[in-house]
Amino acid sequence: MIATLDERLAENPMRVAIVGGGVGGLVAARELARPGIEVTLYEAGGRLGGSVAPLAVAGVTVDAGAESFATRGGHVAALLAELGLTADIVEPNAAGAWLQLPGRAVPMPKAGMLGVPSSPLAADVVAAIGWRAALRAYLDRIKPLLTIGREHNLGALVRRRMGRAVLDNLVAPVTTGVYSAPPELIDVDIALPGLNGALTRTGSLSGAVAALRSGGPSKAGSAVGGIRGGMHRLVVALAADAEARGAVIELNREAVALSCVDAVAMKQAGGSDPDVDHPAEPGRQTPRLVVSFADGTSAEVDAVLLDVPSAAALPLLAGLSSDLAASCALDWPEATSVELVTLVLDSPALDSFPRGTGLLVSDRVAPAFCTAKAATHITAKWTWAREGLPAGRHIVRLSYGRAGRSSETARWSDSELRERAIRDVSSLFNIPLAESNVVDFARVQWTNAQPLAGIGQRDRLTALEGAIRGVEGVEATGSWIAGTGLASVIPHSRDAAARLRALRWKELAE
Repeated sequence: MIATLDERLAENPMRVAIVGGGVGGLVAARELARPGIEVTLYEAGGRLGGSVAPLAVAGVTVDAGAESFATRGGHVAALLAELGLTADIVEPNAAGAWLQLPGRAVPMPKAGMLGVPSSPLAADVVAAIGWRAALRAYLDRIKPLLTIGREHNLGALVRRRMGRAVLDNLVAPVTTGVYSAPPELIDVDIALPGLNGALTRTGSLSGAVAALRSGGPSKAGSAVGGIRGGMHRLVVALAADAEARGAVIELNREAVALSCVDAVAMKQAGGSDPDVDHPAEPGRQTPRLVVSFADGTSAEVDAVLLDVPSAAALPLLAGLSSDLAASCALDWPEATSVELVTLVLDSPALDSFPRGTGLLVSDRVAPAFCTAKAATHITAKWTWAREGLPAGRHIVRLSYGRAGRSSETARWSDSELRERAIRDVSSLFNIPLAESNVVDFARVQWTNAQPLAGIGQRDRLTALEGAIRGVEGVEATGSWIAGTGLASVIPHSRDAAARLRALRWKELAE
């Protein structure tokens, strides 16, 4: 009797372990959980979502990490639609952010990309950098291209074409805020894909930016979106849907090793280790991989997808092949520590939203004035965040930590950091604040991977991904390998899950 496809799927399911419960891991679990594939997600900590997390302050819940998503590609919006959250997608206040420059704060020019202006003589550009610097930037329009090819260093490109003022006052604050790295460490092709081609076609950097913007969102504020109630709602919806589809989620299961199984030796030994979570079954093909956990247990599986930071992923991958060992031994840059401080303030002076939705702070601002690299006025940026709050109450979030520098805030006590945060908000918003204005305070530290846009990082990742492809049934995702933000992680994770699903159909076809 010939078994039906459903019977073959049920008798010999493909077992997949997802190591890490960030958004990438949850997306993969949801994509893979279907008939014939048994999915178990193992998360080392006690909660899911990674840097997409809730934070309770003063009786309200806001985001502890990511509080918005890039709308490029439509990937996040498509996932939210599948999860029934389309009606809850919101846009931020169109007023936009400001720049804190040495001695002054100005609205951020709107018609640019990563701070590079498309119109150097626009009024908001002149207001930010002055007429002299704006005229120097305009020379880009008439200055010939000395070379035709690929520019890699964003900082060098901007300085050469538009001058130091544009680089220091417009571009550097943005790349530091987005990537926690200065523009000199940012790869043009990764941060602004298509810019090199547009630069050659238009003959100027500002013209290239204008050309790229003409093909993107033009509505103010439409480059990012959020979820009413906070981005952490995405994690709850993803986990619930993955479990509804059959995925199993286990918290507090830290993976410490990943190894390939010698199928011949396993069969000669008469099966698998009795302590393994999923022992081999009669008629079942011997699993190819073993995930070992900190508690001494292990799991035999057919495939593994890693969604953990690079510091955890590289040691797990290194033992799977010589090519992976070589790639994992490359000179990988250290991660950057970022600390987010949330203040709930009673200050009617903030009702006027004096700095729009917040500020990006120039690296040249004196530490005596402000040590934060950015401030987000949450209750100015998101209408939902103001709902139910008493009159005059506001939520402001400060970001500390820059690439290549040790974390100062990690050494500060709560009282020291609280005092510094109050001073920084007072300076940035030009409003006198005291301890008596503070309703609540919270601090959360995150470790951010070296951005994919960092110079040299794409080459390292290309080598690593090639080595991963050499080990069937192994995939890796997450912001350190996919790129910054959910708009990069979600499609990357879906592609990785699709490759693992293809193994299932390949096996059935053989």
